[in-house]
Amino acid sequence: MNTIRPKRKRNSGFSGNTKISNRPSRAGNGNTRKKAVSSLDPNKLIKKAVPQETVVYTPSRSFDQMPLSANLRANLYSKGFKNPTQIQNETLEHLLGGRDLLGVANTGTGKTGAFLIPIIEQWLSSNGKFQALVVVPTRELALQVETEFQSLSNGLGLYSASFIGGTSVGNDLRKLRKNPHLIIGTPGRLMDLHNRKALRLQNISKLVLDEFDRMLDMGFITDIQKMVQAMTSRNQTMLFSATVDKTQKQLISQLLDDPMEIKVGTGAATSDQIEQDIIRVPRGGDKFSMLLSMIGKSEFERVLIFAETKRWVDKVSQQLNQSGVKSDTIHGDKSQNYRVKALDKFKRGKIQVLVATDVAARGIDVSDITHVINYQIPMNFDSYVHRIGRTGRAGKLGKAYTFID
Repeated sequence: MNTIRPKRKRNSGFSGNTKISNRPSRAGNGNTRKKAVSSLDPNKLIKKAVPQETVVYTPSRSFDQMPLSANLRANLYSKGFKNPTQIQNETLEHLLGGRDLLGVANTGTGKTGAFLIPIIEQWLSSNGKFQALVVVPTRELALQVETEFQSLSNGLGLYSASFIGGTSVGNDLRKLRKNPHLIIGTPGRLMDLHNRKALRLQNISKLVLDEFDRMLDMGFITDIQKMVQAMTSRNQTMLFSATVDKTQKQLISQLLDDPMEIKVGTGAATSDQIEQDIIRVPRGGDKFSMLLSMIGKSEFERVLIFAETKRWVDKVSQQLNQSGVKSDTIHGDKSQNYRVKALDKFKRGKIQVLVATDVAARGIDVSDITHVINYQIPMNFDSYVHRIGRTGRAGKLGKAYTFID
């Protein structure tokens, strides 16, 4: 029988000389900045899909048989959940006991419930006497986590607040004064609120780092380090990542104390459920015409297109709309309200194409995306993995194409 280690006070979690190599800086270099060049070998972006028999995970118990409060179980049932997913089933008691967790899991594996369910249960047993923080890389994912929390905690007297860029700082300050049980946010906005002395990180005892690899890709390592160093009351950390490579292991070991590790996915390769290919653009060729010809085919029902810059995202979407293809955009210059509306139109099939920068590679929970198209080759393989992972989900075959100039 597994034993649960007792909680113990931990240090800040980072040594002073921690370094992460091969990560792009968010700071520009003025006029000396050179054009980024992709490190990807195009030939590695060609792969036949391998249709697999869907293996349905069969849990050994239902939520009724798990140590959960009746009201929390009722909320799970109201959402249509009767049985836990693998990561929920295998981690619940350990997390309730205060164990740290490294979860290698993609969207769709139930990882949000894997950390929210035990945290909610801990609140119910302690009369809400602690605060928890969930850090995510994108605004969209922050709102998804908050929506999930609100449905799971309905009627339980627990409150949450999300803090993301593109929203009113004044409203954020008012929300923090209400002392929410769960704080959800993106690193930049959270650090801004901490620097204003409005977010008291020293009061946080539970920390969740969701889509950790993506946060590193986006250059948030410094913000994460500063936040963790300020969390002097932290006694439990849960870290979720779709990919884990050897360059991250030292950092993860500094964040987590004797963690249990659960893998629901390989943590490295792209999905076997995705047909991958490249499209070479001949010298002097019209790339947009080639794109338009592709998505004009009937099988291109719901298409997510990635471009490297906000300018190119806007340009491609404008050209699509002018050509009669219903399209919208998501990137960092769009307001939060605009991004939410664009996603909603995409989900409901009001538009055929959503064009985005890497900000949309994670945090988008849209079912039945038939195709992912990289209008420009991604800078690195991690970015590529996250992008194409938006298709080929729930046992369905997906297709991903990358244009090579």
